[in-house]
Amino acid sequence: MSEAVLSVGFAGPHVSIQDAGRPGFMRFGVPASGPMDRASFAAANAALGNPPCSPAIEISMGGLVLESLSGAITFAVAGGGFVVEHGGHRAGSWTVATLRAGERLAIRPGHWGSWTYLAFAGRLDARGWLGSFSTHALSGLGGGRVASSQRLTVTDAEQREEREGAIPCPVTARPRQELHVVPGPQDGFFAAGTVAAFLAGSYRLTDAYDRMGVRLQGPALPLNASLDMPSGPIARGSVQVAGDGVATVLLADHQTTGGYPRIATVIDTDLDAFVQLRPRDMIAFRAVTPEYAVEQARLRAASAARYLAAIAKPRGTLSQRLMGENLIGGVVDAGHLPEETGSDP
Repeated sequence: MSEAVLSVGFAGPHVSIQDAGRPGFMRFGVPASGPMDRASFAAANAALGNPPCSPAIEISMGGLVLESLSGAITFAVAGGGFVVEHGGHRAGSWTVATLRAGERLAIRPGHWGSWTYLAFAGRLDARGWLGSFSTHALSGLGGGRVASSQRLTVTDAEQREEREGAIPCPVTARPRQELHVVPGPQDGFFAAGTVAAFLAGSYRLTDAYDRMGVRLQGPALPLNASLDMPSGPIARGSVQVAGDGVATVLLADHQTTGGYPRIATVIDTDLDAFVQLRPRDMIAFRAVTPEYAVEQARLRAASAARYLAAIAKPRGTLSQRLMGENLIGGVVDAGHLPEETGSDP
């Protein structure tokens, strides 16, 4: 059995192991967790030909540096506009390459994006919790945080030369600053003018940003009723307003229930692009109907399926790719060369 052993030279905050998530436990108070940017996570695994739920490393803007101690393994990086340094080369994210013993892999933030994903052609050895490797940041349960000096082991490690190269970065992976929201479900706790101001105003992402959510800075959203509502279920993308009138967009590790009113909910198809914004970026909200949200979800699911199927196809080995290219033009059959008319030199 092949195995690759990696040493973590450096890991920034919020770097953790995630799989596709832990659905089905919210009724017990357990968040689903999973990747912040689900589309980029899926792309990293698809580009390697991995099963879609395979665990990967979610990397924040703090970055990650790995040293390969033994073995060779093909990896993929997808998500954001990060910088990947490997084997003496410097490239952007959205790439597949092979890490060999003695080599160093550094992934750092580039011009855009807050999260990227490092997937391996093999099985990342991590502990599971409730049937998932996803890490719940506050408790640390699941695959776990990735820390400096830690060793990571990938079993069944493979070199997949036929998959190396660039991964097409879809337009939908870029940060989205205009967010579509469905008003409610507790917009009745706010005056009509407050809801209108929320939809007309601009908000800035603050540094209070983690896997649970991000607080916004902008027009205050005072409540128009006493906070006597019972706790209710929370969805990813809920825009929750605390008693001080400050809004927070709840994300992957959001609590399962909450007693603060939700003035609106960001539609699911906007969330992956939203999390690629950085603190101090500006956003605005635009109201849409539930029917529009459902229509967009269906369109995005169909588009994502086509994209993932396309990048999951092997490119072929280097020799196979060279055989498929017309590298030399103007070749003729030596048996049909024209007779020479000149004299010998």
